[in-house]
Amino acid sequence: MDERLHDLGATIVKALPGSVADYAVAVGELTIRGETRDIVKIVTFLRDDPRCQFWSIIDVTAVDWPARERRFDVVYHLLSPKQNVRVRIKVETDEATPVPSIIDVFPGADWYEREAYDLYGVLFTGHPDLRRILTDYGFQGHPLRKDFPLTGFVEVRWDDEQKRVVYDPVRLAQEFRNFDFLSPWEGPNYPLPGDEKAHKAE
Repeated sequence: MDERLHDLGATIVKALPGSVADYAVAVGELTIRGETRDIVKIVTFLRDDPRCQFWSIIDVTAVDWPARERRFDVVYHLLSPKQNVRVRIKVETDEATPVPSIIDVFPGADWYEREAYDLYGVLFTGHPDLRRILTDYGFQGHPLRKDFPLTGFVEVRWDDEQKRVVYDPVRLAQEFRNFDFLSPWEGPNYPLPGDEKAHKAE
């Protein structure tokens, strides 16, 4: 199987010079790395070429690498029922640079791209209805970014007096953001309750 995937990866790189930089096969899966500006060209080739026939879109998502200049990998998963093979395509972008939408090639990418926008803030040009799909109206931020606070910015509750849903700034009952999460088994640099007994026994 790996040899077949290597052959397919080499075929794709050769057929799309300048659009596909390289490919990798790991754990029985083919991953190709493409140029963001050419994503429509890449998926069109993968769908239409008789050597590929990736007719089914499985997912469009993103991965956040905050330390990188282009912090997002936009990841596409396609399936070829004819060849019984899957392929993963990765392109890079940042918070301000939009990625071309692939809806004209795969109409099923509509909600996947909206989800990537909602949860990561990845922008897609040419999308007919790019708006939030999972978070609430007026939601601030993008919750799957690694720099998004775990507690969020606002909390939603029902107010009996006003008879409506209200948004309040998050108030933490405990100081979770400054909480010491060090494991006692990894040797904290302060004495733990009960340590004095162990020293006396020695």
